[in-house]
Order: sequence, then C-alpha cells, then structure tokens
Amino acid sequence: MDFVIFILIAAIAVFIIAVRLNSNGSVYKYISKNAGSIYDKVAPYSFKEIRQKVKDLGQEYTKKQYAIQATVFSVGAFLVSYLYFYNIIISIVYACIAICVIPYLTYLRCKRVYSEFIFEQIQVYTTNVIMEFGTTQSFVKALEGVYESGVLEDPVLSDVKTMIDLAYENGTVDASLEFMNNKYDFFIVRNMHQLFLQITNEGSKNSADALENMSLDIDMLVENVYRDRLDRAEFHKKFLQFGIVLYLLVMLVQMLLSTETYINLIHTNTLVFFLLHGIIIVNTAFLLSGEKYYNENVGAE
Repeated sequence: MDFVIFILIAAIAVFIIAVRLNSNGSVYKYISKNAGSIYDKVAPYSFKEIRQKVKDLGQEYTKKQYAIQATVFSVGAFLVSYLYFYNIIISIVYACIAICVIPYLTYLRCKRVYSEFIFEQIQVYTTNVIMEFGTTQSFVKALEGVYESGVLEDPVLSDVKTMIDLAYENGTVDASLEFMNNKYDFFIVRNMHQLFLQITNEGSKNSADALENMSLDIDMLVENVYRDRLDRAEFHKKFLQFGIVLYLLVMLVQMLLSTETYINLIHTNTLVFFLLHGIIIVNTAFLLSGEKYYNENVGAE
C-alpha cells in the first residue's frame, strides 16, 4: 500500500514538473516566451523612482490593500500546506514564506504599471511630434511644441527637453535622435526618427504621405497593444486558477486513502515527505514565473 501511495504522489510531482518543463505546452510558452521587458529599455531609472511614479499615478496599493494581500497569502499558504502535512509548525513556516513573496510581487507589479505608463507616453510623444511637424515643417520646432503643450510627463518630458538642448547645442538633430533611440528602444521611436532624419537631411516631396502612414502604423500598434493587454489579463486569471488546481492535486491521494493512513505515510516515509515539499516548491516557482512574465511583458513590441 505504501508503494502505491508513493507512486501516486510521484505521478503528481512528475505531472507538475512536466507542465513546467514542456516547451510545447501553451502555459509554458506563455511564461517562458522570450520577449524583452520595457523596464530594461528605460534603464537606468531605479526601482525607487519607478515606485514613486506608480504612487504619483495613484496605482500604488494602500496599507489596507497590502494587509489584505498578506492575510490572503498567509492563510492560503497555511491551509494548503496543512492539507499536505497536517503539521501546524510547517504550515506557519509556509505562511511566513508566502508573506515574504509580497515585496517581489510588488516589485513586478510596479514595473508593469511603469512600463505601461512609459509606452503610453511614447505613443503621445510620437503622435504629437508628427502632428506638430505637419504644421511647423521643423523637427526641433515640433519638439518644442510638444514640450510646451503639456501632454507629456516626466521622465519623457525631461528627455524631450534634453533633445531640444542637444539640437541647439550641436546644430543638428542627429545627437537628439540617438539620445532618444537609446533611451526608449521602441520600433515606433526609431522608425519615426529615421523618417525625420531623412526628411531633414535629404528632403522629401511626399513627407506628408509618409508621416500620415507613420501615424497610422502607430495607431495600429497601440490598438494591438491594448488588445494584447486585455487578452493577457484574461489568461492571467485562468493561469492562476490552473496553478491553484495543481496545489490541490495531492488531494487525489487522500481521496483514495483515509486521512489517518495518509498522515501515517508522511510521518513514516521520509521520501514521500520531501516529495510533497518538492511539489509545493515547483508549483510555487511555476506561478512566480507566470507572474514575472505577466508583469514584465506588456506587449509593446
């Protein structure tokens, strides 16, 4: 009987690990898809500055929300681990570990909010520069118009001011464009700057049509990004539900046995005891990987 129980628990562990490692599975693809995060693109802004911006945007959690989050995490971890080990001390340890995860999740969430804010600002920057250029026919004057319009916020606002200063200092827009391209490495930024560089250096009789096409491309990209955010948010809910179900698979073992037999097994079989810990650790890593992907990849490119 002990051997059969061990096989059942081992099968659950293998299933969870297989889901985590299966490169052909949609869940794994969602988590491990290689895509650069916007946070890396807007370095060197520190997390302290990022969190301050999140507070300024009014999207930082209140103390009450953090307290609720800590309560939910600790109670959830306590109950799940107790169903695994029926040991209050072990459950308390897992509850404390669950609370310690909250700062990491806060870090991820703030990066996502900040990344979405930066992308929205880049959209405003590119769209308005194109509109201003249509009136002024000067890239520097277009930058000045956008800077003075009040549609931008820091840090993008300050960076546009730097672009203007570099243009007057060097007498060309080359240094300004290079500065902005390196700071915000988006396709829409680079493509727009390349177009303005060609118009400035070479001239173009059809610049109006080219700028109109660029504006349409930006609108299409923005639409795709927001649609992607909605899809990812919906899939994120399903992903969390799936992860919770993985935690509860061990209940299948207890459905086939009496609670007394199960408790006796985990107290007498060290291998099963550590295998259950492994199931919790692997599944937790699985969920954290999904959270990292969801909060870092906002689908901007």
